[in-house]
Amino acid sequence: MWVASDYFSLETGAASDMGRVRDHNEDAFMARPDSGVWLVADGMGGHDAGDFASRTIAEEMLTIGIPQSSGDLQHQFMDRLHAAHARIRQHAIDLGGVTVGATMVGLLAYEAHYACIWSGDSRIYLMRDGMLIQQTQDHTEVRALLEAGMITESEAANWPRRNVITRAIGVSEEPQCDVVSGELRVGDAFVLCSDGLTEHNDDDDIARAMATSRSAQEVCDTLIAQTLDRGAKDNVTVMVLRVHQAGLVT
Repeated sequence: MWVASDYFSLETGAASDMGRVRDHNEDAFMARPDSGVWLVADGMGGHDAGDFASRTIAEEMLTIGIPQSSGDLQHQFMDRLHAAHARIRQHAIDLGGVTVGATMVGLLAYEAHYACIWSGDSRIYLMRDGMLIQQTQDHTEVRALLEAGMITESEAANWPRRNVITRAIGVSEEPQCDVVSGELRVGDAFVLCSDGLTEHNDDDDIARAMATSRSAQEVCDTLIAQTLDRGAKDNVTVMVLRVHQAGLVT
């Protein structure tokens, strides 16, 4: 998928798979290049719960209009996220008070400005000048212990609770998100993914697929296939946004 603006031409690819172990897919994704929004959500809670949570977030984001500024775009995004959060919490009550939620990463682009918004352990990476840079920081128990200096990197790799998340949409009283932002450049490429990808692929694997694939869609297809070959214990979703010079559309 391509969309052109006065600043850049943007190329989008996306793919999702149930994986080798799960019996349904609780991931969801959406892209609205005309509005400057890309999103991946990873649900938790099982049938009629996790898939509802991720799907609800994606559905709310589809209502975002054409923004008037980067600030307006971020305001619209957070407004829809709050609406999704409320719907998820009500769904949890309807199911008898079970825990229902979803991790989420959103990439926003307006003119030459971008912002990454996230909650949980889904990730956004930026490939720039041949270097892969993780834009998000996992909201997990093991990351909190690392930042507090209570465990080492080697201990973290085998930590028994390393997949325990500390934030998710629909779980707390209000959505808890972090934001980082920057300026877009021609040649930039972003990867949005659920943790089903990073469980089986390290940064070098992702960077290699980014560097050797001919299109954004090929990156997604390559990474999904690689994950399936390695066992795909979880659902896996990948989105890629590549930034080209204005006027270039193929």
